[in-house]
Amino acid sequence: MSYVEVPGAQVPIRMWADPASVEDGAMQQLRNVSTLPWIKGLAVMPDVHFGKGATVGSVIAMHGAVCPAAVGVDIGCGMSAVKTSLTANDLPGDLSRLRSKIEQAIPVGRGMHGETVDPGKLHGFPTSGWDDFWSRFDGIAEAVKFRQERATKQMGTLGSGNHMIEFCLDEAGVVWLMLHSGSRNIGKELAEHHIGIARGLAHNQGLVDRDLSVFISDTPQMAAYRNDLYWAQEYAKYNRAIMMALFKDVVRKEFKKAKPLFEREISCHHNYVAEERYEGMELLITRKGAIRAGAGEYGIIPGSMGTSSYIVKGLGNEKAFNSASHGAGRRMSRNAAKRRFTTRDLEEQTRGVECRKDSGVLDEIPAAYKPIEQVMEQQRDLVEVVAKIKQIVCVKG
Repeated sequence: MSYVEVPGAQVPIRMWADPASVEDGAMQQLRNVSTLPWIKGLAVMPDVHFGKGATVGSVIAMHGAVCPAAVGVDIGCGMSAVKTSLTANDLPGDLSRLRSKIEQAIPVGRGMHGETVDPGKLHGFPTSGWDDFWSRFDGIAEAVKFRQERATKQMGTLGSGNHMIEFCLDEAGVVWLMLHSGSRNIGKELAEHHIGIARGLAHNQGLVDRDLSVFISDTPQMAAYRNDLYWAQEYAKYNRAIMMALFKDVVRKEFKKAKPLFEREISCHHNYVAEERYEGMELLITRKGAIRAGAGEYGIIPGSMGTSSYIVKGLGNEKAFNSASHGAGRRMSRNAAKRRFTTRDLEEQTRGVECRKDSGVLDEIPAAYKPIEQVMEQQRDLVEVVAKIKQIVCVKG
């Protein structure tokens, strides 16, 4: 489909979704965002759903301002994937050992490594920039400095919720590795620190929703936020890269006879801010639950723990600010999913996948998400599909 235009206060709301299918709370959030004085455009992805302040699945273009709550608390959250030389013929009948080895190598949930991972010891890991990145920790908000040890030990860890590590097969039977994570606790604490500061600023007192409080250009608060934001986005990217290196090491050991090779990694943020130019203006583009999909750029759009995911190539649609959805998108809250479904439902919906099937991940049941095929159909003018992949092992926190 092409987009549907819905009237907004300052700008029209361009939607790659049927407005009638979007819950009232999310539609109100979109209208609220469109009232911001600094907004220059708002694009809504087909996985749109209610979020904190701003919907998940929205792309907010502003001039001279950025809303920290619209970025979210998992700054830099995103996906990584890599195609391998392994095929279905290389796989054992029982994949429980592989899942166990992944869980041993990569801490999940609130866990962390006992010792900080040394990237210099990881096979093929690009260490250039690593020391410079950590040297900039001294420049981030004083309020989170005490978290340095935790931040170093959580580098290369998964987290919980919808974060996952998956061992997948494409339609040709080729193995792909895929994972989803962000900036862990340090990103969350930086986000909450700055959201609190923004809410107290005078220019935000008259907003329709204080969760939409912004920082504006040429202020010390904006400079401090952008410094910490970009650092946290880099943390998230390194976090995924280290996890992928650890994941590859597990695969090398488990499939030693097959001598697996790995193609170039695909990595994309889907909760972040970027400086981009549209219609002659320098804009701050906030993608909250959306990936960049510039012409020819590779991206990843996952389904849920029991459905397919897609490797895509962007079509460069500027009406969507060169963006696409970040996944299937939830169709019910975590609490609603826990009330509605049982572990038996989870077992049924993840049949054939080596994964957790207990009440601790019931809120991640596939039926809590929108159908990924429908989401992909609604954004045919945003991306083209390169590969459709389906997990056979899924690790959750």
